[in-house]
Amino acid sequence: MAEIIIELTSEITCPKCAHKSVEQMPTDACQYFYDCKSCGEVLKPLAGDCCVYCSYGTVPCPPIQEGKACC
Repeated sequence: MAEIIIELTSEITCPKCAHKSVEQMPTDACQYFYDCKSCGEVLKPLAGDCCVYCSYGTVPCPPIQEGKACC
């Protein structure tokens, strides 16, 4: 069985100002809110997504990468 390699960083793009920021994802909890470092917009997951990384990041959160349900 192949080992699953979990990516722990994701680049979040703010939908309001398009600012990009590389962030470390938590492995023990979902991140439901994220404050944009440029414009201050508070990001929340889109409908059907479990966290801000799944909605605005380049890489989904660790539980989703593992094929599990999110927090």
